[in-house]
Amino acid sequence: MTETWLLATLWIGLALIATLLSIWLGIATALSEIVVGTVAQLIIGALIGSAFLGTGQSWIVFLSSSGAIMLTFLAGAELDPAVFKLKWKEASAVGLAGVIAPFLGCTAVAYYLLHWDLRASWLTGVALSTTSVAVVYAVMLEFGLNVTNFGKTVLAACFINDLGTVLALGLIFSPFTYKTGIFVAASVVVFAVLPWITSRFFKRFGGRPSELEAKYILLLLFGMGGLAAWSGSEAVLPAYMIGMVLAGTVGKDHVLIRRLRTLTFGLLTPFYFIRAGSFVSVPALVAAPLILLVLLLAKMATKFVAIYPITKLFGNTKKEGIYTTLLMSTGLTFGSIAALFGLSHGIIDGVKYSYLIAAIIASAVVPTLIANAFYLPRHLLQRTTEGKPTPQGAGKKAETEI
Repeated sequence: MTETWLLATLWIGLALIATLLSIWLGIATALSEIVVGTVAQLIIGALIGSAFLGTGQSWIVFLSSSGAIMLTFLAGAELDPAVFKLKWKEASAVGLAGVIAPFLGCTAVAYYLLHWDLRASWLTGVALSTTSVAVVYAVMLEFGLNVTNFGKTVLAACFINDLGTVLALGLIFSPFTYKTGIFVAASVVVFAVLPWITSRFFKRFGGRPSELEAKYILLLLFGMGGLAAWSGSEAVLPAYMIGMVLAGTVGKDHVLIRRLRTLTFGLLTPFYFIRAGSFVSVPALVAAPLILLVLLLAKMATKFVAIYPITKLFGNTKKEGIYTTLLMSTGLTFGSIAALFGLSHGIIDGVKYSYLIAAIIASAVVPTLIANAFYLPRHLLQRTTEGKPTPQGAGKKAETEI
C-alpha cells in the first residue's frame, strides 16, 4: 500500500498546485488541472519515466471516470426544467448547429487537407464536433453563471450537442446489438420512473446523517454506467440523463447538491482533468505542430460560423453570443471517448490519436481562456451577485445561494 499512498499524495499535490494556479491566474480550476497534468507528465516522464505518474493504474482510472460521471450528473441536475421549456428552441438550435457544421467541416479538413483515410476523417468529424459539458459546467460554476437563465441555456445546448455526437458515433461505427436494445429499453424505464421513485424515497428515508441520498445517486450512476459500458456505450451518457430527469427533485435540494460538489470537485474531478492533460504528447506536437493547429482551428471556425448567427437570431448581445460560441467550442469528455474508440477499433493509429487528443484538450483550454478573458458577460455576473462584478466572488456567492 505504500506505493498507492505515495501516488495518491502526488496526485492530490498536483491538484492543490492547480487550484493555487487557478486562484493566482484567475482561470477556471478545470483548465489549470489540465495544464498541470500535461506539464507533470512531461517533467516526470523526462526525469523518472512516463509510468511513474500511474495514469494507467486501475484505481486512478476509476476515480477519473467517477469524476466525469459525477460532473456530468451535476451538470444535468443544474438544468432548470422551466428554463429548458422556455428556451428549448434556442438550446436545440445552438446544440444541433454545434454538431452538424463541425462534423461536416472537420471531416472535410481531415480528408482533403490532411489526406487521412475516409473512416479516420469521419471519426475526426465526430470527435471534434463535441462540446465539453464537464468544462462548461466547471466554468459556469466557477463564475456563478450556472444560476442564470443564460448559463442554463448554454448547458442545455451542450447536452443536445453531445447527444448528437454520441448518436453519430453509434450510427457510423458501432453496430447495434441486442445489448444496445437492452440498454435503451432499461434506460427508458429507469428515466421514466426515477422522478416518482426518488421524491418518495427521499421523503421517507432521507435527511439523515448517513447520507442516504448520496449513496442512492451513486448507485444509480454506477449501475446505469455499468450497463452502458456493457452495451458498448459510455457511462457519462446515462449520468447526464439521470441528472436531467432528477433536476426537479435533486436539483432543487441545494444542500445535497453542495455535498455532492464537495465530493466531486474536492476528490474526483482533479483525477479526471489531470489525467486528461497527461495524455498530451508534447514531443509529438513539437514535431508537427501545424496538424494540431489545423484541427483546432477547424473546430473553432466551424463552431463559430454555425453557432454565433443563431445566438444573434435569439436576441443575445454580441458579448453573450461570442461567449456562448466559445464555450460550445470546447471539448474533452466525449471527444476523448470518440478518439479512444477509434484507436481501440483500429480506425485511427497512435499518431492520429495523439493529434486528435491534443486538439481536443487544446479546445478545452484555448476557447475558454479567450472567452473568460475578453467576452465574459459581466452584466450577468452583476445580476447574480447583486452588483458585485468580481468573477471569483461571483462564483463563491452563487455557491452560497444555491
